Amino acid sequence: MQWRSLVLGLLLLRLGLHGLLWLVSALGPGLGFHQRFPFALPPRGAPDPPWPRAAGRCGRGRAHWGCLLRGGGGGGGCGPAGGDEYEKRYSGAFPPQLRAQLRDAARGMFAFGYDNYMRHAFPQDELNPVHCRGRGPDRADPSNLNINDVLGNYSLTLIDALDTLAIMGNSSEFQKAVKLVIDTVSFDKDSTVQVFEATIRVLGSLLSAHIIITDIKQPFGDMTIKDYDDELLHMARDLAVRLLPAFENTKTGIPYPRVNLKTGVPPDSNNETCTAGAGSLLVEFGILSRLLGDSTFEWVARRAVKALWSLRSHDTGLLGNVVNIQTGHWVGKQSGLGAGLDSFYEYLLKSYILFGKKEDLEMFNDAYRSIQNYLRRGREACNEGEGDPPLYVNVNMFSGQLMNTWIDSLQAFFPGLQVLIGDVEDAICLHAFYYAIWKRYGALPERYNWQLQAPDVLFYPLRPELVESTYLLYQATKNPFYLHVGMDILQSLEKYTKVKCGYATLHHVIEKSKEDRMESFFLSETCKYLYLLFDEENPVHKSGNKYMFTTEGHIVSVDKRFRDSLWQDPFPEEEERNAEKLKPNELKAMNSSSNCNRVPDERRYLLPLKSIYMRQIDQMVGLI
Repeated sequence: MQWRSLVLGLLLLRLGLHGLLWLVSALGPGLGFHQRFPFALPPRGAPDPPWPRAAGRCGRGRAHWGCLLRGGGGGGGCGPAGGDEYEKRYSGAFPPQLRAQLRDAARGMFAFGYDNYMRHAFPQDELNPVHCRGRGPDRADPSNLNINDVLGNYSLTLIDALDTLAIMGNSSEFQKAVKLVIDTVSFDKDSTVQVFEATIRVLGSLLSAHIIITDIKQPFGDMTIKDYDDELLHMARDLAVRLLPAFENTKTGIPYPRVNLKTGVPPDSNNETCTAGAGSLLVEFGILSRLLGDSTFEWVARRAVKALWSLRSHDTGLLGNVVNIQTGHWVGKQSGLGAGLDSFYEYLLKSYILFGKKEDLEMFNDAYRSIQNYLRRGREACNEGEGDPPLYVNVNMFSGQLMNTWIDSLQAFFPGLQVLIGDVEDAICLHAFYYAIWKRYGALPERYNWQLQAPDVLFYPLRPELVESTYLLYQATKNPFYLHVGMDILQSLEKYTKVKCGYATLHHVIEKSKEDRMESFFLSETCKYLYLLFDEENPVHKSGNKYMFTTEGHIVSVDKRFRDSLWQDPFPEEEERNAEKLKPNELKAMNSSSNCNRVPDERRYLLPLKSIYMRQIDQMVGLI
């Protein structure tokens, strides 16, 4: 009897051990210890744990993802093998018929928003899509900068949408809209607007539409205007002249953030401005100068960029996000890729692409190196090795130390910028992270806390940045995965943001409550990039012309007339020094698609990111 009791005891012990192993497996990546015990990223220079990590799961520096990276299931508490569902959903050819349907759906989305704006809101600046009314500046509350920085009482949405009409081939409506702008819009208004917003939304669109009208080739169809006498160009100059007072009486050359279109800089104007707002004017001002043969506009914009660049940290090479325009003192010392800095980096590169000035490329290269050295966390390669996927965090500009654990939705533009420089592999990983957040909420929260796996700021104002990066990654890889991403985004917008008279801002991405506002960039960017993603035969892709998009999504041709200036360079010695510093391979990387060859042809119809890494990212945002 004793031996029977012993055998029975051993059997019970074995069953108990199996039960314990099963419980450990169940509490692995799926339920995630990391959801209960999140850890912050350490200061730079300290050992790098994963963002959220499972304490002691796979040893130091190897999060619980290590089980997945070693091949998935099959014991050891790693859970079942994963990845097949990703390949089934995303890989393989994308049916042409479905692509055409989605192209038409994107065009219908734009038409629904645009037609309702014209019916219920024009000539006011924006549409309130819930109550089917127009919206203009908040005259009763001048401190309401969320509205007054953008709305100047100049039919903003109509102007911002001009080139989208052309890209979608709607020549009759484009011509009608241009005539309305010429006949009804005036900038002689007692409106105090943000220089940056007026430049990218209004000035940029006027210039883009002018270039489309005067293009001899007319690739989008007949977009010419009968008896057109450069009226849009003259309007652009009028607006820019009204913005010039922002550059006066500033000791650093960095402009004031706001200007009254009638009276100039307000007496009580703030001396603090963000880096992106002051340093992202060069593309529009430069185009205007070269079309007019007047160096004034490009000169003041370039002086502002140089002033900001001179204030970067000598230790890290990073810039802060808020600066005093009189003292040059950094008020905001956070360095990141989102709000306050995003388009500053974007326009360093795009200014070089458009104007060919090597100093712009040199500044961008230096900035990109600093970003990689101090902001980037995660494994070295996107699609191989162990460790966490790449993520760009917010750090102190002087020390490189982590400042917080959130990222914002504006940073989703950065994969698209990486595509332009050929760093496609890194772009793939960062894009996948933002897409995972989108899949979780059906939108991008304005701020997302990667440590808590939850939004910090819950609204989504129909921003385009993820769509833009999706479009550019598709153009670089031709991988059908990005068509699936675009389809998900389009369906989410239709499901969660469409209302009676347009598309509304999401007030709360979890509850899906709405705000009665449709910002102009929804028509100028979000709808445009969705349409271009699905319209493979669009002249943007097939005409043989080279195009670039401004930070507001306005299309401009990249041609010789913008590379030739009619005036002498005001900084010739500095230009020569910077040209000498450039290495031949750096120029090649920016001016060719050689780096794009890092994505092998055999992966074109496979997932751009391996299933195990895609699953890893989905776990890190709480999807699984």
